[in-house]
Amino acid sequence: MANEATKLKITWIKSTIGCPKDQIATIDSLGLKRLNDSVIKEDCPSLRGMILKVRHLVYVEEAE
Repeated sequence: MANEATKLKITWIKSTIGCPKDQIATIDSLGLKRLNDSVIKEDCPSLRGMILKVRHLVYVEEAE
């Protein structure tokens, strides 16, 4: 279990109405399709960068 990568559960909690197009594209890239949708992704630096860009629109927690 030491080699198991950390997984993050990302939940889209706030609408992108009025947001810049790059933030809307980031939500799409995360795989989120509609409001209150959740995805589980493996933690990596590029994912952290995307989360940082839309941190005001999503809720992030560790997945089991």
